[in-house]
Amino acid sequence: MLSSLPSDLLRMLRFGAVGVLNTALGYATILAGLALGLGDIASNATGYAAGLILGFFLNRQWTFNREGGFRPGTAQRYVIIFVVAYGANLAIVVAAVSAGILENPFVHLAGNCLYSIIFYFGSARFVFVGNTDGSAAAIRATSMDHIP
Repeated sequence: MLSSLPSDLLRMLRFGAVGVLNTALGYATILAGLALGLGDIASNATGYAAGLILGFFLNRQWTFNREGGFRPGTAQRYVIIFVVAYGANLAIVVAAVSAGILENPFVHLAGNCLYSIIFYFGSARFVFVGNTDGSAAAIRATSMDHIP
């Protein structure tokens, strides 16, 4: 059933599944940090770091099917896209607060949606670019058949 979906839709579903997993890990890490007495800021930073690291590896290998070794700058590009996406999320929240909209869950939902869209397309078009899903390897193998 899933194999009949267009590849972009399947990739988006995988990206969403990775997001659920890294959110669960991040939240569990935050709760563990709080239980250990790390405080709000250290616990939150540790939780986000754990989620980002898990998300990087799962998205690299499963969502975007990057094969082979790391391309130079991949982790740095991932962090840049995170900062841009999170900045856009915060911009929506700050704009809402400036407009007098306080503690509204829909503001955070809008920010989260924008964050997810930016992070997905940034990952697809900027972070995990190059040889994906084995197609380049297949092209290389096929082209080698024609060499005498």
